[in-house]
Amino acid sequence: MSQRPIPGPTTDFERRARKAGHRVIAGVDEAGRGPLAGPVVAAAVVLNTRRMPRGLNDSKKLTAGRREALAHEIREMAVAWSVASATVAEIDRLNILQASHLAMVRAIGGLGQVPSVALIDGNLVPKALGCPAEAIVKGDALSVSIAAASILAKTARDAMMVDLAQQCPGYGWVKNAGYPTKGHIAAIQALGITPHHRRSFAPIRNML
Repeated sequence: MSQRPIPGPTTDFERRARKAGHRVIAGVDEAGRGPLAGPVVAAAVVLNTRRMPRGLNDSKKLTAGRREALAHEIREMAVAWSVASATVAEIDRLNILQASHLAMVRAIGGLGQVPSVALIDGNLVPKALGCPAEAIVKGDALSVSIAAASILAKTARDAMMVDLAQQCPGYGWVKNAGYPTKGHIAAIQALGITPHHRRSFAPIRNML
């Protein structure tokens, strides 16, 4: 018996936005809210409805190789795209939610045009976004625009963590991207806390 195909993101939200009169529709998502180290990164993408990469999906459901291939296609085909981040210092000062929203605001600002509407992954719309917006829970699995943003954010952040791993070897950031794996926790205990660790996060705070 053949298996049913797993449903992926659709253009339903984008079509509905166009029916409401919106012409420039940006998908927005972030990567890196859960790690103990590194920045939080957001991306904003305005897709070309006539020329979209095939196979767009929530970045977490894709292999690293497929994410990289799609990220290249998104950058080549999109009407506009932008990647931005909030630093570890900003995460510790603001809290991770507000820092991720700051990264989203910066990503929107980097598009070079103000979207008619932004489709935001999550249940909250960032303040000071500068355009109308709709929050969509699990949007990266539902909207192709948000899925595209999730891919750019994830691949950009992974690349940043590879660079940071060269500066701070031994923590396994190339593989764990700063997430609290057993190996990462053990490395912190053995090697200490780096300037790239989030001191406001409980595991790090408790070690200080």
